[in-house]
Amino acid sequence: MTFSSRCLDSGAQRGARRTLLWVILIDWTAPNSQLQASSGRAGVIGMEHRPICLRYHAPHPHPPPSDRASPPSPRPPEDTAQRVHGLLMWEPMRGMDASLRTERRGQLCLDSGSFHGPRWRMEPSDLFIPLESIEEEATLTCDAKGIPAPQYRWSLNGTLINLSLDRRRRLSGGNLIISSLDRYQDVGQYQCMAYNTVGAILSRRASLQFAFLDHFKVHTRSGVSVREGQGVVLLCGTPTSSGDLTYAWVFNEYPYFVQQDNRRFVSQKTGNLYIAKVELSDVGNYTCVVMNSVTKGKVQSSPTSLILRSGDVMGEYEPKIEVHFPDNVPAAKGSTVSLECFALGNPVPELTWKRANGVPFPSKVKMKYSNAVLEIPSFQQDDTGGYECVAENKMGRNTAAGRLAFYGRVIHRLCFICVSSAKPQWMQTMKDTALAIEERLQWDCRANGKPKPSYTWLKNGQPLDAEDRIHSEEGVLTIAVLTLSDGGMYQCVAENKHGVVYFGAELMVLASPPDFAGSLLRALLKAKAGSAVTLECKPQAYPLASILWKKGTLPIHTNDRITLSTDGTLRLANVTKSDAGSYTCFARNRFGMSSTTGRLLVTDPTRILQGPTDTEITVGKSIVLPCQVASDPVLDVSFSWAFNGQLIAKGDSHFELVGGRSAGDLMIRNIELNHAGKYICVVDTDVESLSAVAVLVVKGPPSPPDRVTVDEVTDNTAQLTWSSARDHGSPVTIYHIQTRNPYTVGWQRVSTVPEVIDGNILTATVVELNAWVEYEFRVLARNSVGVGAPSPVTVKTRTEDAVPDAAPLDVNGGGGSRSELVITWEPVPEELQNGESFGYIIAFRAFGDLSWTHVATSVPGAARYVYRNDSIAPFSPFHVKVGTYNIKGQGPFSPVVTIYSAETEPSGMPVGVWARSVSACEIEVNWQTVSFSAERVLGYEVVYWEDDTKPETMGKIRVPGNQTSVTVSGLVGSTQYFLTVSAFNTAGTGPFLSAINATTKKPTPAQPPLNIEWTLIGPLLSLYWEPVVAMESESEVTGYQVSYRRQKHKEVTTLTTVNASAELTLPEDDIYVIHIRTLSEGGLGPPSEPIHIHQIRLSVRRIDDDDDDDDDDDDDDDDDDDDDDDDDEDDDSLSPQKKLELISHPLVNEVT
Repeated sequence: MTFSSRCLDSGAQRGARRTLLWVILIDWTAPNSQLQASSGRAGVIGMEHRPICLRYHAPHPHPPPSDRASPPSPRPPEDTAQRVHGLLMWEPMRGMDASLRTERRGQLCLDSGSFHGPRWRMEPSDLFIPLESIEEEATLTCDAKGIPAPQYRWSLNGTLINLSLDRRRRLSGGNLIISSLDRYQDVGQYQCMAYNTVGAILSRRASLQFAFLDHFKVHTRSGVSVREGQGVVLLCGTPTSSGDLTYAWVFNEYPYFVQQDNRRFVSQKTGNLYIAKVELSDVGNYTCVVMNSVTKGKVQSSPTSLILRSGDVMGEYEPKIEVHFPDNVPAAKGSTVSLECFALGNPVPELTWKRANGVPFPSKVKMKYSNAVLEIPSFQQDDTGGYECVAENKMGRNTAAGRLAFYGRVIHRLCFICVSSAKPQWMQTMKDTALAIEERLQWDCRANGKPKPSYTWLKNGQPLDAEDRIHSEEGVLTIAVLTLSDGGMYQCVAENKHGVVYFGAELMVLASPPDFAGSLLRALLKAKAGSAVTLECKPQAYPLASILWKKGTLPIHTNDRITLSTDGTLRLANVTKSDAGSYTCFARNRFGMSSTTGRLLVTDPTRILQGPTDTEITVGKSIVLPCQVASDPVLDVSFSWAFNGQLIAKGDSHFELVGGRSAGDLMIRNIELNHAGKYICVVDTDVESLSAVAVLVVKGPPSPPDRVTVDEVTDNTAQLTWSSARDHGSPVTIYHIQTRNPYTVGWQRVSTVPEVIDGNILTATVVELNAWVEYEFRVLARNSVGVGAPSPVTVKTRTEDAVPDAAPLDVNGGGGSRSELVITWEPVPEELQNGESFGYIIAFRAFGDLSWTHVATSVPGAARYVYRNDSIAPFSPFHVKVGTYNIKGQGPFSPVVTIYSAETEPSGMPVGVWARSVSACEIEVNWQTVSFSAERVLGYEVVYWEDDTKPETMGKIRVPGNQTSVTVSGLVGSTQYFLTVSAFNTAGTGPFLSAINATTKKPTPAQPPLNIEWTLIGPLLSLYWEPVVAMESESEVTGYQVSYRRQKHKEVTTLTTVNASAELTLPEDDIYVIHIRTLSEGGLGPPSEPIHIHQIRLSVRRIDDDDDDDDDDDDDDDDDDDDDDDDDEDDDSLSPQKKLELISHPLVNEVT
């Protein structure tokens, strides 16, 4: 025997570190099968000081010869092959993907990151093939995954199938395809083996059977003679068959099948026909029909005649159960269980089912064929137990009983004669395992089943040979000291008479020198003085390596402060500056040695100089929580804050970390109530973590009171209770109650008892409510910080009704038509009506009468009542009062007032009426009062209009009775108006004389004074303007009016002049606004543009564009007082051109 070493990279998968695996491949062509490499050193030739991993695969045999072009590989000696491998054999490394290997220094190096043994993706299933389909192909499925890709071999009844010599069988992938099926050669148990360079696994055993159904023997069946009323069983005599069968019976001729009912039953157990009580209509020929559910073939027996004995009738008898189920029926989870039960008897027995424990059947249970079949779909653990079938008629009863037991999954349909597969099912299995050479392996596998399964172990598809190191018992495999040859694919096999199950796992035996690739010491490790330091030395090594530590070049000796644990970890307690330096860990096993080095730096401890302290603050304010430290300069310091156990994230608008390297102060802006809690400043350095804690108490207005309820309600009170509000850091001092109803705008404070609700009181009575009004209530709490949010609103609560307690206001009246008394009042608001069916009672009486006349109106919104009576004299006084009522009774009346009945229009008319034009828009009208009238005169009415063709021009003016003239304004200039004057009272207007007329004067000139110039010497202002010439249609100018006022003052001073000039004295140092208008017969003309004079600035310095103290006014005012001027404007509103003109005035230059 010879061997070669092959290198594998074991870290290519799952992102792990990469380690070289050396695979020792045995060449079985060598004469000696013993491994010659002492302690596996053959696998590490030329690999000193490099981490390696030896992974041993058991030697594999070569496949049997094939008909392919490539020559078969040489086979090992027969005795060796039988001893190591047994029946199924293959060649190592054949078919390996070329992408997985590279040649290096004469060695084959594999990337084993994806290198693993076979795993089943699909195992073969039992095949039931109709015998009629024997010319077709049958396929047994077998598919496994693995790298390299697995190869496949098949066995039949334990014998390897030599595919190179078998023309009817071939492989497609791992599937076995059989053509030209042979009923005798191909039937049996098939098993697939999948193998690659790692190992081999066996599949489950799959049976191939041929389904068939032979014909009945051809012979005449004897007739069956029975008495009427007797029970009978007609036997089917099923022919030889394979596959599930179903039964039916034909009565006399096809297709008249026997219909099953409470008297007739066809058992799917035996195929027999049972007739509980024979009747005359049952006489005839019966044929048993059998169908194979696999082949779909159908055969039928010779007919059996059923004959009645003439004149012979069977008497009544108790039931006799002919069809019953076994005492114990194993059933599989999820299967459908069918139990049959049928009895003969006269009268026909009635069948019922029950459970032995008395528990009712679940809804899923079905009864079929008049209760002859009990069917339980989706069988579960709860369905196990005793079942009873009771057959009963008036002559007696009989019972059949049995038990259902719960087992694993079944393959075939379950009826009551089928024994469900109680084959083993796995309860505990093993996993792929990688162990170091010389370690101990223990694998446990457990399966349940009935009977209890036995266990065997396979390695690479072959029974595992027992040795001193290897022991197996009851599913437990133990290998005391692993060697490289123990690596491979293992299968635990559990088997009983109902079946066998396999479970596989891979064992990898590892051997390598120490490797620090994934566990190097940190190049620089910082630790604070006084702390403990742990230096781990955990190389990957198989077997475990011995550890040696050095500081610098000197070995480290352990003491009370320096300890070394068994796993190589070095611990230094209470480190000092003297412990700083270089530390190296040396690891050695029999495959080599390796080391890793790191440097320890000891720093001064970090101290918190100023940490946060417990603080109280009010909502809405801001605060800075300090966190300042002193630390060693070589350390990196970072700060973080936690609030109530949660790290404060960046980006929160309320929190901001402020400070430099040695400070991590936390600023909290616009504090809210939910910011109250525990704040922790965490200071992290390279070597330690410190923290400081403070509690922030946030005071705020109380929370809303909760659970506000209205307990007792009267017509004007309501009692409220509530739960206390959270005080938010400041005790509640007082509660307020607010109400809202449909008649108020928003929420209103209400009176309560007690008047002041102390913070310790949780109930109060609201008083002064209105009766029969729906109220909503809410409660607010106040503390030293403020008033909190209101409580949730109560449900709407209506106060009780009551007699009205409000009388109508503003009772008045008068006027109306002749013989009417008009009474008015202000309606009582709905919220004061106190109940339903609200209305008014109107009471009145004439002066001198003692009795009142009462009238009621049921309209709640009524505000007027008219009493008509022809006997009422005009303008007669009445005493009047108005009261209220509702469903509860009558309310109060208003105070008594005097109201006069309707009067008649004045009969007299004014005399001496004349009119004159005052201006272009005014006419003065004069008259003499009515000297005598029987009717009351309240005043006079002047009506005016242009002519009868322009009714829209008509207007009216009324004046009191003591006035004898009025000026009508707002008229159109140069227009004739017609006017009348008449007396009036509440009944209307009286007669008037014929209309008089008057014509308004021409309008004033539309052109205001222009080209205004002025000079200012001291307080004396001289004004000059261009005279205004009136148009022909305008009034002649008779003079001018000059008005002026101080800026921001309303008082106006005016003067008139007939010339186009004027002089004013402006004594005050102020800004003046001046307007000029024309005077004419038509009145005042439009004003000129306003003139702004700033006496102080013009008399002391030049005006420039930056002067912002001068104001400007509105330029349009038809009245002399210029009330509409904008007092807030300054003379900056003057354009630069006007300022320039003003400054360039000769007199201004002299003054400045």
